[in-house]
Amino acid sequence: MFSIDNILRENIKRLVPYSSARDEYQGEASVFLDANENAFGSPLEQQFNRYPDPLQYQVKKRLSEIKGLPIRNIFLGNGSDEAIDILFRSFCNPGVDNVVLVPPTYGMYQVSANINDVEARNVPLTEDYQLNLEGIAEAIDAHTKLIFICSPNNPTGNSIDRSDVETLLTNFNGIVVVDEAYINFSRQKTFIQELTEYANLVVLQTLSKAWGLAGLRVGMAFASEEIIEVMNKVKPPYNVNEASQQLALQALANVDQVNNWIKETLNQRDRLVLGLKDFDFVLDIYPSDANFILVKTTDARGIYNFLVQKGIIVRDRSKVELCEGCLRITVGTPEENNLLLQSLLNYK
Repeated sequence: MFSIDNILRENIKRLVPYSSARDEYQGEASVFLDANENAFGSPLEQQFNRYPDPLQYQVKKRLSEIKGLPIRNIFLGNGSDEAIDILFRSFCNPGVDNVVLVPPTYGMYQVSANINDVEARNVPLTEDYQLNLEGIAEAIDAHTKLIFICSPNNPTGNSIDRSDVETLLTNFNGIVVVDEAYINFSRQKTFIQELTEYANLVVLQTLSKAWGLAGLRVGMAFASEEIIEVMNKVKPPYNVNEASQQLALQALANVDQVNNWIKETLNQRDRLVLGLKDFDFVLDIYPSDANFILVKTTDARGIYNFLVQKGIIVRDRSKVELCEGCLRITVGTPEENNLLLQSLLNYK
């Protein structure tokens, strides 16, 4: 049975977190002489001379309303990458523990493992881009702390079978991280609804994709209260800056706008698939639950270089295991998609 005490690093159990200036008083205040800030203001129209809320209460309050779960189950980070790194630093002893990855998948899991000196045991997806449960079971040992699953998956675009993820959550005594960066574009429901069922579940989401806030770097993690407490303990004191908090809060008031963009993106995805099918050099287009498509071609590098010359940038994934010959193409605006298709008419 999962117990956080069994997988938490001993030094993190003993860790006394940094106490910021904004953590040490209760109630309202109007004069702040505690944090060595510039009391005169900022050389900007908007004032940023004060440190931000270290726990991002207002943003979490709005997310709580949207997601339908308590604030205590929400962590905000400087992008989802910070949440990934904090999970490694909280639960994996360098040079001792390991994690399981299921490539092809998001590359930062491997990078974070390398940075933290944690072995990554790769269990490739099946030919139809689903979990190899038998292979994962064989890879797990007493030092396996985390399993990372991206669903919808990047770069393949498909959702991972829900029952397979639930099998891991039920049988694995470490943490299963389900990265849902592209969930807004998916037919599959979020795993956030399962947090009360699985104490070892962490769900990652982001404001970078459907919400159009990639430049603000605001990532989200949803988990049990005890896991969130650990993540808040380990994170830097002011990890999400004031500008990002303010702008994220403004954006979160515009749910209807985002939903309209999602619908348009899905329409454009279908249109892009139909357009690309007409080209002889396109061998296959894989089903997608994301805002991109994975396209198997006769000459991925050649097409990539041709498009670069036209000022159009896609992602060459042809050297990634199980993605040989593939390009990953993000769904753009109607005008951008038109330009892509028109340019490819001249590819020979």
